[in-house]
Amino acid sequence: MSDGFLHESLRGVDWGVATADTIAAPPPPPPERGGHFRQWTDDIRQLLGVTPDTHRMVAGWPQLQPDGPGRWDRQALDRCERALDALLAQGRRPALTLFDRTLPPWLDAAGGWLSRDTAEHFAAYAAELGRRFGDRVDRWITSTDLAGPTLADHVAGMYSPGRGAGRAGLPAVHHILLANGLATQALRSVGATGRIGTTVTLVGGYAATDDPYDRLALERLDAWTNRLFLDPLLLGEHMVTEDDEAPVAASGCVRPGDLEVIATAQDLLGLSWHTPFRVTAPENLPRVLPTTKCRSALNEVNRLLVGLGFAIVPFDDVETTAYGWPIIPEGLADAVAGLCDQYGDTLPPLSVVDNGMGDLDLVDETGHSDDTRRRALLRARLAWLAGLVAAGVEVCGYEYWSVLDNLEAKFRYTRLYAMAIPDHELAPRPAMPSDWVHGGAFAIESTESAVGPKPGLSLVPRSHGAGAS
Repeated sequence: MSDGFLHESLRGVDWGVATADTIAAPPPPPPERGGHFRQWTDDIRQLLGVTPDTHRMVAGWPQLQPDGPGRWDRQALDRCERALDALLAQGRRPALTLFDRTLPPWLDAAGGWLSRDTAEHFAAYAAELGRRFGDRVDRWITSTDLAGPTLADHVAGMYSPGRGAGRAGLPAVHHILLANGLATQALRSVGATGRIGTTVTLVGGYAATDDPYDRLALERLDAWTNRLFLDPLLLGEHMVTEDDEAPVAASGCVRPGDLEVIATAQDLLGLSWHTPFRVTAPENLPRVLPTTKCRSALNEVNRLLVGLGFAIVPFDDVETTAYGWPIIPEGLADAVAGLCDQYGDTLPPLSVVDNGMGDLDLVDETGHSDDTRRRALLRARLAWLAGLVAAGVEVCGYEYWSVLDNLEAKFRYTRLYAMAIPDHELAPRPAMPSDWVHGGAFAIESTESAVGPKPGLSLVPRSHGAGAS
């Protein structure tokens, strides 16, 4: 696939950077982040001949309303004003994230997303920012992640020890979706001119084997991650399991009219992408893994997942990042293809937030950033995405999210929930690019040639991944 094809296929994409920096709070962003942003800008300029010009930051709800509803910190508002004006003066298009995982303390103490009132407060907060900054913000993202502060926190207890309530925590999922719908309506009602959307953490994967139970396990992964949020957001109905159960609706939190609000049309859908997963049925763990690794596969995250009917195991012979995530550049395109197959024309334009995790530890033998390797990985990922765009998938944006954001949470997650990753650090690093792709489903021509989808790309994801038994 030529660079000309890449440039032409991705012509309509807005390229930008995003960060968890809170513009309502001092001090200014640390200088280290600027290096990563400049690196991304240089990479995109070299690969596509364009310069990223959108910059998304977090408004900072806890800083803007630290003491209660309707009580605003004037200095924090002024800092937001100055930050947006500074970006405009630099010729950049500002984008604003309203919520990034952390609620104001007074809301957290009142139950956080388990409380329906949080959705109403969020809509009022969005309306006020829309009134103040609606003429300057090019794109509004209501939340950087719907799953983290709800499914991971209130249901699974993966962030705050002791807070996981199991299925009793599912109302948090409903309330954050309701908050997104109410906030979208509020922003439009006050005349905010920018595009409005939210972000879901896109989860994609491959069945570990051709066993039908592994394929069913993959469907269960999709149901409890993507469909849990996207069915109500796009279809106006809560996810129904294979047993004809609607877990969120069954929690008793849904009121008349809620799902119509939740399904309020979005101008875009943000996709936060981390890594593909290799999925197996719990009873197939001994078949997929050597006996010595079966016990380690039952780590903390799999102890949570087996109750839902699936487990996650490492890919074979695929290099991983420092977080233990496999470096498979086509995984993003396969996951997007799965969304298209599932939701079709109900999908709004997609804006990809690639968190840069695959770039974190790409260094050469001297320990310095390996620019050639990093750009080859980025080019491969974009080539697969360009194939989807050429096939008719509308991708309106692609952002780099700094690897330096949320480091404490990421390393805690890795320490507690590592996916029984291969000990690739103990072996010589495979030659590029055989560590990313290897035969069969993962095809590549050569190091020098372009990496991209095969002709006649289908919008149906492949059913089994690297190292399938």
